Amino acid sequence: MEVNRALFDDVMVPNYAPPEVIPVRGKGSRVWDQEGREFIDFAGGIAVSCLGHCHPAPVRALQEQSERVWHLANVMTNEPALRLAKKLTDATFAERVYFANSGTEANEAALKLARRWAFNEYGEDKSDIISFERSFHGRTFFAVSVGGQKVYSDGFGPKPGAIHHAVYNDLASLEAVISDKTCAVMMEPLQGEGGIIDADPEFIRGVRQLCDKHNALLIFDEVQTGVGRTGHLYAYMDSGVTPDILTTAKALGAGFPIGAMLTTAAIASHLKPGTHGSTYGGNPLACAVAEATFDTVNDLTLLAGVRKRHDLFKAGLASINARYGIFKEVRGKGLLIGAELVDEHAGRAKEILQAAMSEGLLCLVAGANVVRFTPSLLIPEADIEEGLNRFEAAIDKLFGQVAKAG
Repeated sequence: MEVNRALFDDVMVPNYAPPEVIPVRGKGSRVWDQEGREFIDFAGGIAVSCLGHCHPAPVRALQEQSERVWHLANVMTNEPALRLAKKLTDATFAERVYFANSGTEANEAALKLARRWAFNEYGEDKSDIISFERSFHGRTFFAVSVGGQKVYSDGFGPKPGAIHHAVYNDLASLEAVISDKTCAVMMEPLQGEGGIIDADPEFIRGVRQLCDKHNALLIFDEVQTGVGRTGHLYAYMDSGVTPDILTTAKALGAGFPIGAMLTTAAIASHLKPGTHGSTYGGNPLACAVAEATFDTVNDLTLLAGVRKRHDLFKAGLASINARYGIFKEVRGKGLLIGAELVDEHAGRAKEILQAAMSEGLLCLVAGANVVRFTPSLLIPEADIEEGLNRFEAAIDKLFGQVAKAG
């Protein structure tokens, strides 16, 4: 059987449109495709491959656990899940953990828990959920309806009710829709898919205060920002605000599928046996890999290194922009960075992504106007420099003549 891009069109549902490149091997911050071409990876599997490709710690954990026990379902617990849960609770505000397979599932659990908590504590009228425009919380129908991008939720029939959207970084907008009927406000402390938009300190504190005023839970979706991505173990730790529920996934497994919902003992008590579940959630293989990943990332030296790498990226992108003038703003925290295009080049982010790939660089977009970078937290400084050189080569091919004419 010849395995190539054409086979995708023959056998896969066409909800994705991958490029011709098919990576077959990765090491550190570099990958190689079927033809042996090398790419520097500034995409990190969409903020997932936090330790790069084939880091020895999760590889060793997977190998060792694969010779012990793979799967038990939740009819019983297992040692890797218990160890990982203990480490997560020791390192965060949380006292209880629920394991799932993805960020979407972690968010689904958080939303169901918030509704059940409110129902038990206040009655059926307290069911409203508020999120923010341009937010993204996953693809299950409940989670995608809570997310603030209609392009992902329209066209699938009637949506779940009692869901409202406010404007991110606009406290008055939230104040206008929140009430004593609100059971939860869900937010990303730094919007990822919506364009790499950081929460203003006053805004995030105001959200917490409004939740307290109306007896609503504050849910932080840290699926993308968690596990060191922003230069802190979790982004809430740098915000001055503690949520009631936190969701985490992506980098938690360094590429192995796992998600988790973290909360307090009092709130968690509302998910009694049978109220929610997951066949694969807490899988021993996934938890063993996640434990090794978490142990590696939960290190002050590593986290300081993320913040240093952020400065290198910002300086490099500023230097490129000084020559080509294509970015309106470069923003983000840690190694979650977005470069927004100037109005003149609006809508060309994907074109830049494709040009970068042709130069041997993998990057991402966050909407039509923002180029996104989410590399390994351990990416060598030399790879940052070389990757930015390749990025500039792509920019020069697309915009060089425009820049020179200007």
